[in-house]
Amino acid sequence: VQLVESGGGLVQPGGSLRLSCAASGLDLENYAMSWVRQAPGKGLEWVSTASWNGDNRYYADSVKGRFTISRDNAKNTLYLQMNSLKSEDTAMYYCALPVPSGSDVYPSQRYDYDFRGPGTQVTVSS
Repeated sequence: VQLVESGGGLVQPGGSLRLSCAASGLDLENYAMSWVRQAPGKGLEWVSTASWNGDNRYYADSVKGRFTISRDNAKNTLYLQMNSLKSEDTAMYYCALPVPSGSDVYPSQRYDYDFRGPGTQVTVSS
């Protein structure tokens, strides 16, 4: 299984980026998928999750209203549109499979995140 993220870069505060995650060896349409991030010196932070068909989308409070997760199962690709970026969004971003895996996620369930791609760096700075 490979998950390869792309689309990161250096952007000014208030700017936008669109991240992509291309999967191989895993049929994404069977699974809820997530984005997680890790800032320098900090732990892993969950950002967002989309159910298998994208109908249900969940966001961390820190990104709600600014980020939008989407997916194209025909292309086996997950996306994260990031608008109104802030310096605190600076991190390495990874797409990840919530574990235990399933077609959706549930608020009462605790998840670990299986991420195995190189990640894509997002730096928000003036």
